[in-house]
Amino acid sequence: MTQAQRIFVGDTDAPVALARWGEPGRPPALLLHGTGFVAEVWTEVAEALAADHTVYAVDRRGHGLSHKPPADRYHFRDFADDLRTVVEQLDLRDIYGIGHSAGATDLLLATKLMPDRFARLFVMEPTVMDPHTPRPGGLSEMSAASVQGAMRRRAEFDSADALFQRLCAAPAFAPWTERSLWAYVNNGFAKLDDGRMRLRCTPEIESALLLPIVEAMEQVYAGDGRGNPFSWLSEISCPVCIATAEQSGQVYKIMADRAAALMPHASRMSFDGIGHCVAQEAPELLLDALRAFAAR
Repeated sequence: MTQAQRIFVGDTDAPVALARWGEPGRPPALLLHGTGFVAEVWTEVAEALAADHTVYAVDRRGHGLSHKPPADRYHFRDFADDLRTVVEQLDLRDIYGIGHSAGATDLLLATKLMPDRFARLFVMEPTVMDPHTPRPGGLSEMSAASVQGAMRRRAEFDSADALFQRLCAAPAFAPWTERSLWAYVNNGFAKLDDGRMRLRCTPEIESALLLPIVEAMEQVYAGDGRGNPFSWLSEISCPVCIATAEQSGQVYKIMADRAAALMPHASRMSFDGIGHCVAQEAPELLLDALRAFAAR
């Protein structure tokens, strides 16, 4: 079992935190989590990949130990710029990029910014809007309520054990493996002096993170140039596999179709009997798919 090491890149006042597995000098695999999570939720996948790769998993801005900018700095381009900082400062080349949800979008956009650095991308249910057909008007009441509702998320729990048990009973987390859940508990939360656990991606940050995401889901473009860079996807030339999960929401399949329309050379696959968080629900299934894609 390969123990992860923590490293930091970027400016000292805006650090990007990463977990690293494996020996240096091997081909790099770069892993990006989805909204609300943390680098170590990739632990089971990363440990297996470390047999052949140096594996880096990023705490996306607003998450884990990475920087927490103001609420208007969580657009898609902002995350891509962070990823460019990671790749350039670590001088990563021939990268196998593996991303989930909004983290998959980070990889797609960063690949356009640095086309010579990425060998292939495996992206699971990326957040994508069609840059050419924005929907007029604002967000639906349901989506606006979900952004505001994140502000009411519980941020503190009595202990790590109490938090773990609560997650086990939550529908979104119940399918996760035990190791993935504990990785989230131990790294997505800070342990306070009294033993209580405090969420690192605070409710206020999660609400700010969600706004551009639900705008993309509904084809509402309301930001500046950082919020709608999706025409870039048509410029990606490395091999890309777009994966969906049978049991996830229909909107993720719609967004995968949008991504495929922008990248007509990309291949597609689906995970049967699995929900949105494939890496945490069925890491062995994901590893099989990653190895098959790399062998093509």
